[in-house]
Amino acid sequence: MNYLSTRDNNLRMTPAQAIAKGLAPDGGLMTPQVMPTLAKNALENLKNMSYQQRAVYVLARFLEGFSSSELTAYARAAYGGEKFSHPDVAPVRRLNENTYCMELWHGPTCAFKDMALQMLPHLLSASLVKIDEKKTVCILVATSGDTGKAALEGFKDVNKTQILVFYPKDGVSNIQQLQMVTQEGQNVGVCAVVGNFDDAQTGVKKLFSDEALAQQLAERGYFLSSANSINWGRVLPQIVYYISAYCDLRREEVIEPGQEINVCVPTGNFGNILAAYYAKMMGVPIKTLICASNENNVLTDFIRTGVYDRNRPFHNTLSPSMDILISSNLERLLFELSGRDDKLVASYMEQLAQEGRYEVNKSIRNKLQRNFAAGYCDDTQTKKTIEKIWKEQRYLIDPHTAVAFHVLEEYRRETKDETVTVVVSTASPFKFCSSVLDALGEKEFAPGTEILDQLSQLTGVEVPKPLACLKDKQVRFDKVTEKEHMVDEVLDYLR
Repeated sequence: MNYLSTRDNNLRMTPAQAIAKGLAPDGGLMTPQVMPTLAKNALENLKNMSYQQRAVYVLARFLEGFSSSELTAYARAAYGGEKFSHPDVAPVRRLNENTYCMELWHGPTCAFKDMALQMLPHLLSASLVKIDEKKTVCILVATSGDTGKAALEGFKDVNKTQILVFYPKDGVSNIQQLQMVTQEGQNVGVCAVVGNFDDAQTGVKKLFSDEALAQQLAERGYFLSSANSINWGRVLPQIVYYISAYCDLRREEVIEPGQEINVCVPTGNFGNILAAYYAKMMGVPIKTLICASNENNVLTDFIRTGVYDRNRPFHNTLSPSMDILISSNLERLLFELSGRDDKLVASYMEQLAQEGRYEVNKSIRNKLQRNFAAGYCDDTQTKKTIEKIWKEQRYLIDPHTAVAFHVLEEYRRETKDETVTVVVSTASPFKFCSSVLDALGEKEFAPGTEILDQLSQLTGVEVPKPLACLKDKQVRFDKVTEKEHMVDEVLDYLR
């Protein structure tokens, strides 16, 4: 199976080429030529398998040219051993009879990005061999908080790779920043960008389309690729955990074979909930995909009206990984809902670039609203939800997960839909200590990494080991750049 660009159906790549290049030359996103479907009894067969085995099964459907033994080795390296603190890797926890929480933060950086970014380096390294690429790849990453550290950790000291992460100055939590600027490894770089995440993400996209930069780097023996979810190798491993969650519910006999569930996903760049939509396309019985946003509610408005408009105030919120107004992966959804009309998708993306908005046609809007519901949550509601879930369930959640729980509550109140729902928990609450402590009534915070112990002592919840280790780490990176000078940082890093 080949991959094609969302903006040009005639632009084709092999799976290895799509993963190695990251982004199509025309700026489009590489997407499977055909979306594979699960075999009739696949979910029943998978329910008693390990997460690693489920991953191999799903990845094999999409990665022609990768052998089963290769994928098995990658799954073992990514999800086996002591990489994840829970044996189920992405455990599903019961809160009540129709609400379950899928915890995606048991990996080495305590955020859901580990689920893909522990796998991507293996897929990318293998892809470079398969396409006989002689140059060294430089992974460019724009992060709103979690992707940066997860990518740095995943690509640390991987042969024939360099990685440079840009994050918005003052736009991530203190713990998130500390995780990045203390990163170990000989092939890693980190730089803050003055501005917000959209500035960093737009800057990275411009670097990918900068032909003069590409030529200069080629002369130095480098080429650029991406670890953001614009790279298919990032989205693909995320499909696995939605299939896995359904299998876990079947294994525990929470649902009957073929019974529909809902999923509620806190999302900003749309990659996480897009993976759930792909799982639904493959045959997982998902009824409604509930898209949860914070005050940067561009996705909520889009799903409700069919109008995508980023011309609005940008808010720095308690859930910074979702502080995004340009949701890159929405392009892949438009491609599917439009019947894979590449010209239409290209025109929408051109309107977004030129005018900051576009309005989809009635057909796309109807399909969108049949599959998705949407809501948003402000910071006050986020804090109230953290407090409520802790008091009622003795379950500690981070601000992003709180956004999802609030939106789910509002959705159920409005629709009376009591379908079994999986809420996606995307980060450890210890990555956002001050916000969680504030929500629980604490007004004075311990300095530096001592705040981790403060939250642990208040709740009795143990500090995750990867975060506890930050206490002894030294800051390695302190660069700050204007968005206009990101190209200079790349050239300096790869000099």
